[in-house]
Amino acid sequence: MYFNFRGFFKALNITLFQRPFRLRRWIYVLFFSGLYLAFAFFVAATRWLDLLFFPSFRNISVDKPVFIIAPPRSGTSFLQGVLSLDVENFSHWKMYQTIFPSICVQKLVDSLAWLDKKLGGAFSRLMNGFEQKWFGGWDDLHKMRLNQPEEDGALFLYAFASEAIFMLFPFVGQLWDVGFPDALPLGQRRKLMAYYRSCLQRQIYASGKGRTLLIKSTHSSGAVESILEEFPDARFITIIRHPSESIASHVSLFVPVWQAHSPEITKDGLESRAYAGLAVEWYKHLLRFRSLVAPENYYCIDYRDLRANPTQTLAELYQHFDWQISETYRVKLEEITRRQGGFKSKHQYSLEEFGLTNEWLATELAPVLEAYGFAASSG
Repeated sequence: MYFNFRGFFKALNITLFQRPFRLRRWIYVLFFSGLYLAFAFFVAATRWLDLLFFPSFRNISVDKPVFIIAPPRSGTSFLQGVLSLDVENFSHWKMYQTIFPSICVQKLVDSLAWLDKKLGGAFSRLMNGFEQKWFGGWDDLHKMRLNQPEEDGALFLYAFASEAIFMLFPFVGQLWDVGFPDALPLGQRRKLMAYYRSCLQRQIYASGKGRTLLIKSTHSSGAVESILEEFPDARFITIIRHPSESIASHVSLFVPVWQAHSPEITKDGLESRAYAGLAVEWYKHLLRFRSLVAPENYYCIDYRDLRANPTQTLAELYQHFDWQISETYRVKLEEITRRQGGFKSKHQYSLEEFGLTNEWLATELAPVLEAYGFAASSG
């Protein structure tokens, strides 16, 4: 199991010893770092057990996996949810599977689910209550439930190669390759991808045989080249939303967490601007990526089309990849489109809230805005 030790200890050193002492920050960092390491150790142990009890998973071939990759807050969760309904063609990660990417754990969960069903579902009802308390506050932004489709961010988080670590360690410039894995040294990139492949093999072995693996991976906007190198036959779906909307929305998720452990961080401070700079580089990187991947293995969706008419948008996507839409799935798509008629996001953010401007964005992303036909401002 790959782990970016250098990045982890560098993050601790910066936070604890290169910043003015703050007891609150020390408590947060030490507590959550300890919790993180405990989870990582448990996952590593269960994955070792996989080698003992299910060694044949290493023979699993990861054929033509489908990656949904776009900067966060671009509609990837919605697209993953819609595609996951096509159970005849795709298998997908569920949230608990990303937290515990181990065949042993999945087999244990399957056994408990079978037992719970025999007992009338009492445990399921209890868990539903806990999930509402744990995740309910995020429902308007990103609904999370242990048994629902989820992105594979936890896999990279265990490797300490995910932008999620910036919530606890908001030092984007100094820890750049943590949020941009394609910037890692080649040897480290290949170790990370070997670990990642083993995760996908486990997932297929446990619950995805006979179907194409569908993966949502927003944090991989900075890892697409490594993924293409590891899976040259992969299909890539990206969603383009105006950067001024997606970047502002994503930064808004980080600010409350930063202020919880470091109250001195302001909404429009250096941390917000640095994180927005990372998101800008993701957009540039994805635009360059288009020239590296075969056109038949790449498809770009306009966020506005996806929200306005999922049925038509998905029909065009399926036609591009020569996938078949069953009648059962078509009915599901039409129902989703009907419900989407009144969709309007409850959360609106502006770049100015975070110390940024449309002029800055237009300068930084001029080629991206031109390539996708966007105005300088989404307004």
